[in-house]
Amino acid sequence: MAPKHKDGDVVAVIPGQYISWLHTVVAYAAFLGALIVGIALHYEKIVQNEHFGYPIEWFPSVSATIGDRYPERSVFQVFIAITSGPRFLLVLLWYVLTARPNQTLPKFILGVGIFRTFTCGGWTYVTSTDDHDWHDIFMISYLVATLPWTLGCIALSPNNPKAIYYRKVFGGAFFATLVPLVYFFIQHKVHKVPGAYTIYAFFEWSLVLLDVAFDAVTALDFNSLELVVKDIKGTSKGNNQRVADKLAETEKDKPVGQIFATTYSKGDMLDALADVYLGFTFWSVLTGLGLLIWYFPLWHMGISGYEAFVMAPISPFLLGISSLRRTIVHNIRIVHFLSLSGLVAFLIPTPEYRLFAVGFSIFMSALAWSATWWSERAQPARLEARISAFTLGLLTSSVAKYACQTNNPIWPAVHAENGGWNYTGLILAVVAILRVTRKPLDPRGDVPGYKAVTGSSFPAALGFSGLLFGMHSLLSDSSTMISWVWEGFPIRGPIAVPHGNYTFLAMGFGLLIGIYYPVFARSWTFYGIGALGAAFLTAFSHWSGFYGGLALATYLMAAAPVLIGNAARYPPGRTFFTGFMFYNILVLAHVWVVAYAFVPGGPLMREHTDWVMTAMMIFIGCGIFSATASETKRSKPAPANPYARKQRSHYIYILIGLQLLGASISYLRFPTYDYTPYHAPEKSVTAGIWTTHFGLDNPMWTSERRIGALVKEMELDVLGLLESDTQRIIMGNRDSTQYLAEELGMYVDYGPGPNKHTWGCALLSKFPIVNSTHHLLPSPVGELAPAIHATLDAYGEMIDVFVFHSGQEEDPEDRRLQSEYLADLMGSTSRPSILLSYLVTKTGQGNYNTYVSERSGMRDIDPSDDWDRWCEYILYKGLRRSGYARVSRGTITDTELQVGKFVVGQPEGGNEQIPEDQVPEGLRFPAMFRGEGVRGHRYHVFDEPRYYA
Repeated sequence: MAPKHKDGDVVAVIPGQYISWLHTVVAYAAFLGALIVGIALHYEKIVQNEHFGYPIEWFPSVSATIGDRYPERSVFQVFIAITSGPRFLLVLLWYVLTARPNQTLPKFILGVGIFRTFTCGGWTYVTSTDDHDWHDIFMISYLVATLPWTLGCIALSPNNPKAIYYRKVFGGAFFATLVPLVYFFIQHKVHKVPGAYTIYAFFEWSLVLLDVAFDAVTALDFNSLELVVKDIKGTSKGNNQRVADKLAETEKDKPVGQIFATTYSKGDMLDALADVYLGFTFWSVLTGLGLLIWYFPLWHMGISGYEAFVMAPISPFLLGISSLRRTIVHNIRIVHFLSLSGLVAFLIPTPEYRLFAVGFSIFMSALAWSATWWSERAQPARLEARISAFTLGLLTSSVAKYACQTNNPIWPAVHAENGGWNYTGLILAVVAILRVTRKPLDPRGDVPGYKAVTGSSFPAALGFSGLLFGMHSLLSDSSTMISWVWEGFPIRGPIAVPHGNYTFLAMGFGLLIGIYYPVFARSWTFYGIGALGAAFLTAFSHWSGFYGGLALATYLMAAAPVLIGNAARYPPGRTFFTGFMFYNILVLAHVWVVAYAFVPGGPLMREHTDWVMTAMMIFIGCGIFSATASETKRSKPAPANPYARKQRSHYIYILIGLQLLGASISYLRFPTYDYTPYHAPEKSVTAGIWTTHFGLDNPMWTSERRIGALVKEMELDVLGLLESDTQRIIMGNRDSTQYLAEELGMYVDYGPGPNKHTWGCALLSKFPIVNSTHHLLPSPVGELAPAIHATLDAYGEMIDVFVFHSGQEEDPEDRRLQSEYLADLMGSTSRPSILLSYLVTKTGQGNYNTYVSERSGMRDIDPSDDWDRWCEYILYKGLRRSGYARVSRGTITDTELQVGKFVVGQPEGGNEQIPEDQVPEGLRFPAMFRGEGVRGHRYHVFDEPRYYA
């Protein structure tokens, strides 16, 4: 007979570990049951993927197994439904076991556990066939919640060494498995490697087994718990004593314990969020400033005078005047509000005035942040929080650009029509300022244990300048360093998505080092690692160069608390003024290495990115020397702050949230690689060339959305872009081709990278790019001329496409040498070929006769004496030319879009023009651009397309 208790008869007693075992058994039955049934009934169908089938692929993935086929889908759904009961009980028992007074983490983990259970049901019962978007949302949410669930359970683990050991093993194995999982998925999806999907499937199944096994470990902890079912109206007596808490917290002195084992405060969390958001607005406006400045020399084709706004950040010189310094410090809220002019600037249509507003914003922002750091110099915990907010603001800006395909949604060059969230950003900034500035700054240096430093502030200022430049030039966009190491197809290194997320991971890891291990962060050993990373990034391509970039990213973020904290201990006027001044010098040098033809003394910096990187690391080294010397001179360490650990934890929560957000974006943006041309039945290739003026339109807005709309409406299968390298500070560190490739469904090769010192070219294609090589053509005097030579698989036939930008009119010898180089390059292939180019020559004259010659084997798509043709040309060989059109640019850029239609597998044909009614429907140009056209785009010069027999 069951025992009795004083408040009711005990009907049943269920040992706690039974809940864990039931959950484990039923969950495994769901997956393995579906696998067994699927293999038995539909083996060859579930191992088939979009590239290969049995016997090349011989083991099914989880998604293929539990997907849409009956009855395996039903087997999975039935057992998963049964799993939900034990799952909710498991989450509840874990909360009961770990809950402590005044601790928020157990409640948070309870919420995460319930959230994961519901999202599991979401992707289980809403398949990708039912609703692909919602299936992905549920799946991503489940995977994202796995990280805090795993870390939280480890942090809350009772003092059970065996359980802790298995949690670490299963949790570590789970996250370690993600690395090969992503690798083999890319091998399958991008490289189309036979058998890669089978290997990927094994890792995917391993994740499932490890995920369930991690929760199965609770059986070792639940053996001290029982579920008691009682008859509360009975008369029997019994013992209603709760399970005694016999378990102590572990690992509380380690960094992970310091993060989680603290009291959570909503107010402090809001303060941290507001602080980070102010950092985000600073980086958003700073990265947008260069973009606006760049607009003016573009249109002036040289120095315009507006470049002076690059000096806007030198405002901290005002802090050198004691009366002004006091006024600024005591009115920091007003200074922050004045800096919002950069967020309001999108309302200003006139480019010059918009630049004035953004320049003033940076002037005030640099002043506010410098005053804040200096004022907090005697409060280590508060100073660390401000620096954390500044660095996390950079990470937030980079993640926001990652989500918006490299455009910052609150930039002054974006608005609602091209993807801006400006009003939202402005409102949040106002709220953040009001929140952060509730507590006044305290500039006094009389805190016990604080001692002002002596000596020169110059090395500290140099350290700050090198750090700021490194963060801005390399880390303000996750794809910048990837573009440095990209060398074309086949893919042999990182790609923007998903590997941009690796940059976020490196940045987050670096910040943790800087916060928790400051001695190592300012060590010369770590500096050497950072310098080696810079060298690898500069000198090597593919993964070797990117690994160097990741090491440098880690070092820069780790050095930020050291270098900024050290600079804050010196007089702010001269220190931060000097720091921002030398930062500006590095910015100019960073531009002059490619813009040497347009600036005074430019040839001295020609193609010397290595000099700029060396100067950056030397400046940082000066800062490390200063910080090391200052630390040695300190009389005693600063006293421990009881609130420091609690405050720090909130910034780490934000860091974790940003990392999870970055991972989610990677999943959502991963390329599908299922692209199809517009008119496949006719074997048509519609190719275009367009000089996009660095993605800035005439009214100074980013133009990729407008470009994409015209390209889609013109039904282009292949597109060459010129003046497309925007991965520099002065161009916003962005990549317009990411938006175009994803929205139009095209493969992309973005040509010689920013470390190759060109204005860039890019190739987008509906057809797979089998191979591509990048070329820098002879340019002894003028700018380097970039070119891409790519081989496309068009309807099963290999065709070559060349994208080329010739040198300027002022350098005739350069253009002659370039024409000979490109003619030989085009003549070296016997495959059908298309040249999409900017040649700077008149039809039938000069270098034209080198490009169009027996030497190259190329023909002009329009050999007529066209008076309006000077720059853009389309040449071809080995294909039948069926049509040619010139489409006006509207206000997007300063050149038109030229388009040619070709038919694969047919001879070239002659120059006889035919009327449109003799042309098959699939080979005609869209009628919407006839007459007045749409949005300023119309067929011009000829007023209609030309068609050829």
